[in-house]
Amino acid sequence: MSEKPHDGAAVRGAVDLSSLANRGAQPAQQQPAPGASAQSGNSPLVVESLILDGTDSTVEKFVELSMQVPVLVDLWAEWCGPCKQLTPVLEKVVTDYAGRILLMKVDVDANPQLAQVFQAQSIPTVGVLLGGRPMQVFQGAVPEAQVREVLEQVLQIAAQNGVTGTATVSGDTSAAENAEPEPEPLPPLHQEALDAIERGDYESAIAAYDKAIAQNPKDEEAKAGRAQVRLLVRVSGASLENVRNAAASAPRDVDAQLAVADMDVSGGHVDDAFDRLLTLFPELDDDGKTAVRERLLELFEIVGAADPRVTKARARLAGLLF
Repeated sequence: MSEKPHDGAAVRGAVDLSSLANRGAQPAQQQPAPGASAQSGNSPLVVESLILDGTDSTVEKFVELSMQVPVLVDLWAEWCGPCKQLTPVLEKVVTDYAGRILLMKVDVDANPQLAQVFQAQSIPTVGVLLGGRPMQVFQGAVPEAQVREVLEQVLQIAAQNGVTGTATVSGDTSAAENAEPEPEPLPPLHQEALDAIERGDYESAIAAYDKAIAQNPKDEEAKAGRAQVRLLVRVSGASLENVRNAAASAPRDVDAQLAVADMDVSGGHVDDAFDRLLTLFPELDDDGKTAVRERLLELFEIVGAADPRVTKARARLAGLLF
């Protein structure tokens, strides 16, 4: 996070949203955030949970919350494999901070305006609302230790701006009574892969998934996990602008077009990625066609076989092959 909202400086990634907190005729304290109730005086902010779902229509309520406590923003999508790796880490770390930070989870497919606010060129993207202002803090699935370092920086910036409140979870026992049962433990090799991802050791994660697939060639979750990690490796550190410029300057360069397709899938532009590669396919020699076909099959694994975009693209690919 290179820029701070201290002393009114502009933040990277979006406009100042603090004015949203003053909308309407009712005072802000009478308009609690979803899952939260505002308290008068010096009483702590009471929330239903430290982890809340946010939408385009409820953002102003979270802006109000951010006047008292930093709100971490997890921009995710159901089809995004790295999101599924990062979100549990964010939930764990935010819970450990015991109300000093809240977590707002945002499905970017259903809430495109919030994705634009935080300039989410790819997902997962993590931002923060602080004093009514949004900042993008990092992209990609990063290890837990790095998440904690970022949140320490967030708290330092919050203190500089007088945002030092603490949220208290309400004592409603109904949530615990209705809580879903603990999920079944992952198979050992799957857990080994996730542990490696958390450490940032992607090669070991791929190796663990390879072992799982060797033991059970029908392990579709391992195949999808391996494809997701491979995608993460390919897009890590890449500049979207540079990748797009390279592809535009060499429209028949297979590697350049594959790189753009990777960035598009990572950023949620799935149809664009598939159309790019399928349009290029007939113009290629045998080696190029093989490379594109293999990449498409890997991207299909990431998005999911049941996704209608995959079904449509798979049928189009079959038509080109036969």
